[in-house]
Amino acid sequence: MIRLATKQDLNEVECIFHEILDKEAATVSYSNWIKGKYPTKAHAELALNQGTLYVGEDETGRLFGCANLNHIQLDEYVKIPWIYEAEGEEVFVIHMLCIRPDCAGQGRGKEFVAFAEELAREKGCKVVRIDTYEGNTPAANLYQSLGYRLAGKTLFHFQNVIWENLICLEKKL
Repeated sequence: MIRLATKQDLNEVECIFHEILDKEAATVSYSNWIKGKYPTKAHAELALNQGTLYVGEDETGRLFGCANLNHIQLDEYVKIPWIYEAEGEEVFVIHMLCIRPDCAGQGRGKEFVAFAEELAREKGCKVVRIDTYEGNTPAANLYQSLGYRLAGKTLFHFQNVIWENLICLEKKL
């Protein structure tokens, strides 16, 4: 089940961030995120306060992932040659999609994307957009397998912390 997060979820969301970053530190970094810089509990709390933080909960009540789902397009999005015309509230954006490492490969990412698409439809959006680090081939492959089209790539100063090339994808609803 995917639901709006509550204040009680914040510590567990932070644990998910740490689990991902600890695994990447020990293996390979697909996200290019930096522990203590992004994502952090403060980022999750900001999304919670804006009413846009969602969490996935398994049958036992354990959180398997989270995402920030809203209409906010990063400033750098203007550099992307989007195919589908849409502005403001017509665009739904998936940010900070995280799945616990021990839940990866179980379809949880697909579940979150499907949830985001349905929420976007309910809100009357025309398109869903997402970006990911250019080195995050597992995420890029997942999104493309779900019908997202690669729109372009540009340099982002992500969260004013990380300079990185992000690829941007979109799907018409």
